[in-house]
Amino acid sequence: MSATGITVAVVGLGFGQDFVPLYLRHPQVAGVVLVEPDEERRREAAARFGLDAGYSGLDDALGDPKVDAVHILAPVFLHADMVVAALEAGKHVACAVPMATTLDDIDRIIAAAERSGLTYMMMETAVFAREYFAVRDMHSAGELGALTLYRGFHVQNLDGYPPYWQGFPPMHYVTHALAPILALLGTSVLSVSCRGAGRLTAERRAGGFENPFPAEVGLFALRDSDVVADVTMSFFQTARSAIEGFSLYGERRGVEWAPAYGGPLTVYDMSGPERGERGNRVDVAQLHPAGRTETLPESLRPFVQPTRARFSATGDPVRVEAYHGGSHPHLVHEFVSAVIERRPSVIGPREAATWTAPGICAHLSALRGGAAVPVPQYLAVREPDPLCGNRSRLPHSGSGSRGRTP
Repeated sequence: MSATGITVAVVGLGFGQDFVPLYLRHPQVAGVVLVEPDEERRREAAARFGLDAGYSGLDDALGDPKVDAVHILAPVFLHADMVVAALEAGKHVACAVPMATTLDDIDRIIAAAERSGLTYMMMETAVFAREYFAVRDMHSAGELGALTLYRGFHVQNLDGYPPYWQGFPPMHYVTHALAPILALLGTSVLSVSCRGAGRLTAERRAGGFENPFPAEVGLFALRDSDVVADVTMSFFQTARSAIEGFSLYGERRGVEWAPAYGGPLTVYDMSGPERGERGNRVDVAQLHPAGRTETLPESLRPFVQPTRARFSATGDPVRVEAYHGGSHPHLVHEFVSAVIERRPSVIGPREAATWTAPGICAHLSALRGGAAVPVPQYLAVREPDPLCGNRSRLPHSGSGSRGRTP
């Protein structure tokens, strides 16, 4: 770490190019190193952002003494091995979701992180999105009343995606759809019962996964909560435009995700029957959540919305999108801050495991015809998400005891 900040290697320049400009604009980042095996893509990104050509592989970045941290945005099947290698090389690690796709790999990452004493963060977008912030504020203010039902969903047809996505078990990618309720309540999943829906066609099984289902639907039992989490995941053969989000219902207010990307939330406020009437009165309104900027450095605030910025003295301005509810600058700021402040990230290895393992168990349940499967517990105690709207981060709940409990 230099006097001017940290140097971050961004690994994978598909999705990774959405994060390069955010690191470049962060006031505590001294440098960005590109890592991408596709030489043409890497050189194009280097020209766009005014950077050196970087490295073709992770090992080169891990051997670079200037690199303090890596942000892994490689294919899912590489996450666990790359994370462990980076931690063992002495680098702080941010990694795209999911943390891993087996319970054994989750344990490997936890062990490597705790041995190293370094910062690990799973970059879960859903709990830093403007929609989540809006619902969190309603819950914090008591506007929803006692919560009853949570519905999470992620539908995204992956036809045409690379072979390593073909046949991917949908529940292995559950974190976008499940993490919001776990963060909001500070809870974990005790058990899950899940059913597979439909039957994958032969040409969609090229990835070699043990998965016959294009879609999976799970009921997740939450610790210390009467709320039931109903989650639908589908990656194939489901005729719908892409959507990832959640709806939450309480005794006084319900909030539903927009049916189209970027649309408003629908808010239902329910009151008791009018005198002499049956049934409750429900008022319906639309809400466009505002992008949150108050917890971000000034230089990152424009990026909660799509914007254009120049990063190379000779290049054209670059359009920077704001997918996932404007969450990306918040993720970058939390990771960099955790490294600089030498503290755990708010989605550390045990938090990440708590949000990831339920999907692994859900797929196992689907393969067993819906039989309930217990979910390992990684955190002995967790705090709910802040009950103050001006808090900048999700709380860190402590490292808990080593190992998982059944």
